[in-house]
Amino acid sequence: MIKHIVMWKLKDFAEEANKAVNAQKIKEIKHIEVGINIINSDASADVALYSEFECMEDLNIYQKHPWHQKIVQFIRNTCVERRVVDYEVL
Repeated sequence: MIKHIVMWKLKDFAEEANKAVNAQKIKEIKHIEVGINIINSDASADVALYSEFECMEDLNIYQKHPWHQKIVQFIRNTCVERRVVDYEVL
């Protein structure tokens, strides 16, 4: 099993909305967990995404899917920082 975790720090204002509104838009993603940070600190991100895949091939298919690419473009326009971790659970 592959676990895919992504965290973003959002711009204060982008895509004609503030970061709270834009973070809500990210929740449109189906079958994965998305959470909005509830504790602010200099080390925290604003939004985290957690997802699981059976194998690396499935993760690669997801990342190249046109629907996912549309979300990627939105995120690029609304975030200032992105971190990602992919790891395999044996």
